[in-house]
Amino acid sequence: MLHLGKWPRGYRGVVLMLALGLTGCFEQPVAFDDDGVLEARIRRTEFGAPHIEADNLQSLAFGSGYAFAQDNICILADQIIKYNSQRSRFFGPDQVSGSGDSQNLINDFGYLALELRKQAEEGLDAMSDASRALLSGYASGYNKYLAEVGVDHIDPACAGQPWVRPISDVDLLTYSLGLALMSSSSGFLTQIYVAAPPGESYLPQMADSGLSPPWASNNSAPVELAALPNKSRLGLGSNGWALGKRKTANGKGMLLANPHFPFTGNLRFWQQHLTIPGAMNVMGASVAGMPGVVNIGFNEHVAWTHTYSTAEHFIVYELKLDQEDPTGMTYLVDGERRRIRKRSYVIDVKVAPDAVFALSKDLYVSDYGPMVAHPDVLPWGEASEGSFVAYSIKDANRANFDLIDTWLGLNLARDMSDVRKVFKQFDGVIFNNTMVVDEAGDAFYIDDSTVPELSPEAETALTTDTKWRKLREQLEFTILPGDASVYDFKGPSPFSKAPKLMRFDFVQNSNDSYWLTNPASPIRGVSTLYGAVDNEQSWRSRMGQRLLTDTAGWDGRFTLPELKEALLNNRSYLGEEILEDLLAACRARGDEPVIVNGEPVDISEGCYALSLWDGVMNAESRGGVLFREFAWQFDQDPQWRKPFSPQDPLNTPNRLDPNDKVLEQLATAIGYVQAAGLSLETTLGEAQFVEMSTLDGSPSGVRFPWSGAAHIEGGFNVFNPWIKSDGTLLPRHIYPYLPGSKISAEAIGYHLSHGSSWMMAVSFTVNGPVAEGLLTYSQSANPESPYYLDQTEFYSQQPRLRPLRFREQDIAANTQSELRIKLDIN
Repeated sequence: MLHLGKWPRGYRGVVLMLALGLTGCFEQPVAFDDDGVLEARIRRTEFGAPHIEADNLQSLAFGSGYAFAQDNICILADQIIKYNSQRSRFFGPDQVSGSGDSQNLINDFGYLALELRKQAEEGLDAMSDASRALLSGYASGYNKYLAEVGVDHIDPACAGQPWVRPISDVDLLTYSLGLALMSSSSGFLTQIYVAAPPGESYLPQMADSGLSPPWASNNSAPVELAALPNKSRLGLGSNGWALGKRKTANGKGMLLANPHFPFTGNLRFWQQHLTIPGAMNVMGASVAGMPGVVNIGFNEHVAWTHTYSTAEHFIVYELKLDQEDPTGMTYLVDGERRRIRKRSYVIDVKVAPDAVFALSKDLYVSDYGPMVAHPDVLPWGEASEGSFVAYSIKDANRANFDLIDTWLGLNLARDMSDVRKVFKQFDGVIFNNTMVVDEAGDAFYIDDSTVPELSPEAETALTTDTKWRKLREQLEFTILPGDASVYDFKGPSPFSKAPKLMRFDFVQNSNDSYWLTNPASPIRGVSTLYGAVDNEQSWRSRMGQRLLTDTAGWDGRFTLPELKEALLNNRSYLGEEILEDLLAACRARGDEPVIVNGEPVDISEGCYALSLWDGVMNAESRGGVLFREFAWQFDQDPQWRKPFSPQDPLNTPNRLDPNDKVLEQLATAIGYVQAAGLSLETTLGEAQFVEMSTLDGSPSGVRFPWSGAAHIEGGFNVFNPWIKSDGTLLPRHIYPYLPGSKISAEAIGYHLSHGSSWMMAVSFTVNGPVAEGLLTYSQSANPESPYYLDQTEFYSQQPRLRPLRFREQDIAANTQSELRIKLDIN
């Protein structure tokens, strides 16, 4: 019996396309090269966009890996050592050298506990021919570039570094399996690291002597870093629209793609166009190291995009420990005893330029998964109420070998029937909603992210049992009892149980749940793990729904220019809702001071600055900075006359209550703008900018004025400062925020490093797809590349997109360089 996708994964020794049934009257792409010589053609058009052509998947990925390495080799090299648990070997135990933060140890032991490398080694041969061909080819292309250029002459950010080495298909698969855990187990690395039975130390020891390493004397350091993850930990967001035949002027499908991702690090998108003549022709963008497939893009027949889902992808189980075993290593399930298993791991740790020693650590696992611990919240031993418990995490994305096959299936899809087959067969979308439209104008939404399939008893516990319901509300993730097998999920929720909707007008998402994908057809009746219904929508979601109405043409249908206008608009939903009433209240106050923290504040200058604001967040807009700071204050304590109503979710809450609290919020906002060293009347472009880092992580001093709204004021095309980790150890600078805002006195404004990244608008026509797009932070992270800042400068001058060269005649007419690469792998 053939079994692909949907747990248990593996044993896929057949060609992907045949298994999916994508067998229309066109040639199927060949997986592996048949003569032992990989060959690919790489042409680059404006802004360094690579158009890669080959005659099989392995060779296509060979070209993709080579071109990606030209642009961003340091990012992938960093990620390979991250997920292969080798950061300590090259960078020492601490992320901040000498700080005692132990972050590299936590990374390395954490990913060992999650068994990424072990899964990759054991699972590679059972993957589909297509996936194995793409992994092999991509690694070969990366390695060819590294061998040709030499490690001393690559991107100076990692040139000459010992951690930049040739990679294998297993390395790439390990990285892929790690990406799948980004919104789940990866957030618990510290909790895995500190988990130890009662009375036992979690600290690692010298492998040869059993003694503690010298930096480990501060027993509390890792615990202090053990903040529990929540749904907003990654801070990812996006907008996505699929417009059907009843919403477009030409009666064919259209797509708006607008992921909001970091400008640096492992989640940078990279544009590519992949072609196997007669078999595959797909264009779009992919995250770093995605081997030979496009994550967000289009082909001749189908276009798709993703947004970050509200769904949950793991369960933490509360284990009932056996009172008769004081070691805390035995737990009960259905009255039967089960053992928590100890596993010992050894890693190499750099302690001096030429000194590396081995460090060992015990980690623990139950039948559910790795043990996790956190003081008070997730204890191992006696809890505050006197119970004897421990906690273990089970991840629906563990050993997810479906990633490549899922996106390859989308890349090859010819119509909506093919798309649905992909989602029925595979679970590789990991943490995303998907909006898809085909050339016929069928629009489809699905949250087919990998979500645990709970039993009815588990669902009931989450909605009716006070303990589990309150814990979920408090922690923003789910804890279930681990002492009864009825609560244990066996695999991911199947296609049939995922929230989905087919429409001929539109489907959309801006990171609220599936509920109002199309307000005319609310989705209900799915697992509570997918997200909330009847809940207040974000201002950005409400702006998206508004734009679907008021940026369309007179007939309510979109043309491509109107779709671009919607994507690039810099309107503020909150501003459109309250500015008039806020100004009226402000003017009525006159020069009478507002008391804030016992101090009088004259708000009249702020009132005048707001009167200058044009209501949008363009670089030339005056007063927008003050309104944004007001939005931060208002968000903490909104003052509405009409509260939220589930019966009118797109319009409530509404109507500002212009009370004294609102004026206090405005006065506080004035203080923030002035504390940042800015005039209240400054233009947004004088305060908001993009600035890259130098090689040592210092500010470059080259600032690009930037148009764009923020999520806090209800923008759609949004940008934000980003001081969280970007997932790499590559140096970068950040400017600290003023407490309670994202404005920085050190930056004298907003240093943007997150937001609209790969922006794309696609329209199907009688002559095929026509598309425009932009990578706001440019194609390459290499400061010596001509494609390092070109798109950044392009957007800074004026928010706009550029043509995406999909047709052969357009590619040929705009080719700026061409390279043919070859590798004998016999």
